[in-house]
Amino acid sequence: MEHLEEAGIHSGDSTCFIPPQNVSENILKQVDEWTRRIGLELGIRGCYNIQFAIRDEILYVLEVNPRGSRTFPFVAKATGVPLARIAAMVALGEKLSDLNIPKPQNDAVCVKVPVFPFIKLRGLDPAPGPEMKSTGEVMGSHERASAAYLKARLATESPVPTEGGVYITVKDKDKDSIINQAKSLIDLGFKLYATRGTANVLRDKGGLEVETCYRITEGMTPDALDLMRQGKIHLIINTPRNTGGAVLDGNMMRRLAVELNIPFVTTMAGARMEVLAIAEAMDGIPEPRLLEIGTL
Repeated sequence: MEHLEEAGIHSGDSTCFIPPQNVSENILKQVDEWTRRIGLELGIRGCYNIQFAIRDEILYVLEVNPRGSRTFPFVAKATGVPLARIAAMVALGEKLSDLNIPKPQNDAVCVKVPVFPFIKLRGLDPAPGPEMKSTGEVMGSHERASAAYLKARLATESPVPTEGGVYITVKDKDKDSIINQAKSLIDLGFKLYATRGTANVLRDKGGLEVETCYRITEGMTPDALDLMRQGKIHLIINTPRNTGGAVLDGNMMRRLAVELNIPFVTTMAGARMEVLAIAEAMDGIPEPRLLEIGTL
């Protein structure tokens, strides 16, 4: 399965897709081969999980764990293969070749989205990182990845806006990349608000109409907190920075977003999927579908 977020965010807090949506066939073949060889060389009988990272079409191994993980139920539901039962039987001496293992389902995309308890943990920065913060997860399934993601997002009970304002503030390396998502949001009927640096790029390079806001630490109005309390912001796109006033700005903004139940994303990949989910929601909520898990 493919994580939406980059390496560095805890796997338990990542949004995951089955099958992978943005991984080349060459890399997928390497993943299959490396997984097989690692399991054989380590002499593992039963289940194990491997985390890989991909950069510039080069595959890296982050870690290997000789155990199951919290994603077992998700993978079983997404593929229809009873992985836990298979792993247990192999650990007890059965051979894979002797088991009547069902073929994985491949007629839909399945998405796992984490659920966070931030409303109950006041003072905790909701931005994801290497420490796991989620306490649950939900799943969506559909022929289209964007619709599957929308289903999962709706199951978290965090709203998916279809109108209103979007507040954008991203770090320098993301400013050019956010232009396409900002254009899509305007095309969908949203009004854009942004801090000065982000707003300048959206205007000068993207030719977009955007209202400039002050940083919270500048002590002037309107800032993000003012707009959120006034009900003008319905989605926040914020890629966190680790220096200067942006650290305090981001923390305060994300905390208020949790309290006001305003959805926010903190990665560029998350922003792209959120825009796709909004477009799906505006076309109508997808119908539920039944999943079945095979038996041995």
